[in-house]
Amino acid sequence: MIALRSVLFNTIFYANLIIRMIVLSPYYFVVPRLKAYAIPKNWARSNHWLMRMIVGTTFEIEGLENLPEGSFILAPKHQSFWDTYALLPNLKDPVYILKRELMWIPLFGWYAKKQRMIPVDRGARGKVMVEVLKRTKEELSTGRQLIIYPEGTRRPPGAEPVYKYGIARMYRDLGIPVVPVAMHPGLFWPRRSVRRYPGHFKVRILPPIMPGMDPDAFFAQLIEVTERASDELLIDTVDRNPHLPLPPTAVARLTELRKVKAATA
Repeated sequence: MIALRSVLFNTIFYANLIIRMIVLSPYYFVVPRLKAYAIPKNWARSNHWLMRMIVGTTFEIEGLENLPEGSFILAPKHQSFWDTYALLPNLKDPVYILKRELMWIPLFGWYAKKQRMIPVDRGARGKVMVEVLKRTKEELSTGRQLIIYPEGTRRPPGAEPVYKYGIARMYRDLGIPVVPVAMHPGLFWPRRSVRRYPGHFKVRILPPIMPGMDPDAFFAQLIEVTERASDELLIDTVDRNPHLPLPPTAVARLTELRKVKAATA
């Protein structure tokens, strides 16, 4: 049944994306930008409904009260395609820094351009990165929220964290709060897999790290608070969902955490 439900979900998921972009394009490209943002946000909500109805996957969000007013950097763990869109409905006006190649995709790139997403050549340095920072500051000056994945790429649940120092530079240069987010959608929507698994998990929005810290101290604190919450949620998620097939990284991390707990009990 999991295989059948996964195929059904994936088929409807991508059809939902393509059909919405085509059918709603006339409206999307005519109305003001912020009003048009309702379309991708409603798409995200519809995906949550599809996951619940077809796959049987649900989630809850803790800590919405930790989202500051105005501009901030949202810094979630990155495990799955799910977490690229899941929190859109909970943010007023989010902006992403995207690989420039994504802006070349028909329809998707046009939608992203309408929302003034910021393209970047990941191999670029120097003047190009200066221009990206300038564009980012311009967008945030209007009260937008920047979404950055501190590890840069998707990592399997329980994997040893590999945070990129770029977020510390953004924290220093932008001077706005950073909000860490811990979650384990990768246990239900694994990377590089077509399988989708039923169950329930939590998304934990942590208190913001306010601007003004030394970048190195900020970086260490970001990793510490995010990984501590991530470990707590890994144990909680696996205990709630004993049926889940765990990746080796999650098995190894759980074994380590339980040994520490037993030793300190």
